[in-house]
Amino acid sequence: MPNFRIRRTLAAAILALPAAAISLPASANDAYPSRPIRLVVPFAAGSGTDAVARITAKELGDALNQNVIVDNRPGANGSIAAEIVAQAAPDGYTLFMTTNTTHSANPSLMKKLPYDPIKDFTPVARMGNLPFMLVINPKLPVKTVGELIAYAKSHPGMSYASGNSTGIVSGATLARMAQIDLLHVPYKSTPPAMTDVIAGQVPMMFVDVAAGIANVKAGRMRALAVTTAQRSRLLPDLPPIGDAPELKGFDITSWNGVFAPAKTPQPIVDRLNRELSKIAASKEVAPKFEALGFEAFGQTPQQFAGFVGSELVKWNKLVKDAGIQPE
Repeated sequence: MPNFRIRRTLAAAILALPAAAISLPASANDAYPSRPIRLVVPFAAGSGTDAVARITAKELGDALNQNVIVDNRPGANGSIAAEIVAQAAPDGYTLFMTTNTTHSANPSLMKKLPYDPIKDFTPVARMGNLPFMLVINPKLPVKTVGELIAYAKSHPGMSYASGNSTGIVSGATLARMAQIDLLHVPYKSTPPAMTDVIAGQVPMMFVDVAAGIANVKAGRMRALAVTTAQRSRLLPDLPPIGDAPELKGFDITSWNGVFAPAKTPQPIVDRLNRELSKIAASKEVAPKFEALGFEAFGQTPQQFAGFVGSELVKWNKLVKDAGIQPE
């Protein structure tokens, strides 16, 4: 009987304590992250997105005191990687650093997708823009976009390589606006496409600055223009492609951001957004991004979600205007 009275008294005392004093053990969200995080990238090592992802993974790992491992899953225009992330557990341990390829262009470029860019993902943070440039093999006897158009008109069927949707749509847009006959040569990712441009197997391509700048500086490729309407602050000497009279209004930009699987808990999303936004705004990290030709800046998850929705509409129009048929 005395033992019963002790237990009853102890129970009453516990019930009388403030809620904070008897809080339950930390939840999985509160302990996050307790193991390494996988950052899936839809393009091969050596691509611009891969380079940005590796800097981001290092900085995010330091901020979270946990390893962030880059997992390259190229192929099918990014769809393989997107499907992997869409089917992953929504626990914050699988993230997706991707671009407009998987989340803006693919729904218009492909008849069937193994994922839904809106329903299957939780937007975490937009990280910035990946400016693209038109590059050629340096042996091609042209120095300007106008000269390239004239050369292409006298050499119908000239080919262009692509390693992602921005390259595909930019090439088709150039062909339509300049009224030239170009043959599209698709590649699994950007590095092998650049290799063939450098070797002269394919004379030209549109490539993100992050992936192509080293080869341009080394003289292995010649850059003619950026694909944006305005000059890039990272390449101020390179004119916009729209400066050519035939290409007035040409304006294509590639964006970069991080997603998690749908239904990832909001506290985890908010934590990741805070850290990723700090990385994008960091003065210490900025020179690393700029050296790649990456224009870094942050957005809240809500802002990023709205942006993704608007980009789906924009890229649907770009693809249709370029005359590209879904495959």
